[in-house]
Amino acid sequence: MKIIDLSVPVRTNPGEPVPVTVKLTDHVEGAEVLGAVYGLTADDFPDGYAISTELVTLSTHCGTHIDAPLHYGPHSEGKSAKSIDELPLEFFFAQGLLLRFDSDPQRGPVSADEVAAAVERHNLTSIARRIVLLDVGAAEKWSTKEYFTSFRGIAPEAVEYLINQGVKVIGTDAFGFDQPFGNMLKNWRKTGSKDVLWPTHILGRKREYFQIERLAGLDQLPDDIPFNIACFPIRLAGCGAAWTRAVAILEDCSA
Repeated sequence: MKIIDLSVPVRTNPGEPVPVTVKLTDHVEGAEVLGAVYGLTADDFPDGYAISTELVTLSTHCGTHIDAPLHYGPHSEGKSAKSIDELPLEFFFAQGLLLRFDSDPQRGPVSADEVAAAVERHNLTSIARRIVLLDVGAAEKWSTKEYFTSFRGIAPEAVEYLINQGVKVIGTDAFGFDQPFGNMLKNWRKTGSKDVLWPTHILGRKREYFQIERLAGLDQLPDDIPFNIACFPIRLAGCGAAWTRAVAILEDCSA
């Protein structure tokens, strides 16, 4: 068995919309915190120090994460939208399907025709219940400002094509499923249309699906060996998203 990490590290990057902050309480300070009530000092602990801890402040959309329908809007498919802790866990461990696309942002969002052609190349009778990963080459820009401003989004029609095939969980190695914000804003100023603002996210109000954003390591996945994906979201009660340590599991590879 071989396990491939598909997650980016959680840390602040150039251009990160919401910076990650980490307040460290080191081992010596930990002794002061733990012993304060009882009058203990670091010298009273084994080796002269206690245990460390960190206080981390970050967005639920930082790092590799899963968006729940509640992120898209208050309702999905005419019902109250599910929060991340309400999503059925069986959706997040399944056989994976990797679809690769041209990485040039000038091509715009990945279209339904591109996705359909990529699926057809795999010659599968069904892709229902699979976790579909869309490799748009965005992970190469990780740790740069361009990662947040220059990537191919996924057209809502492309996502709806996959939903119609029975797919519920769809992932991308890009910052988001929609176009970069600057592109959407430019289109909105040009057209004045509400439809150009986060259309793929908004699709989730009509069709329930779960998206994984900021994947990594898709270039390490084989094109000729079946693999499973495990991407269970952290159980954040009532939230619209949560982090995941997404991994690919290649069962027929030797350890």
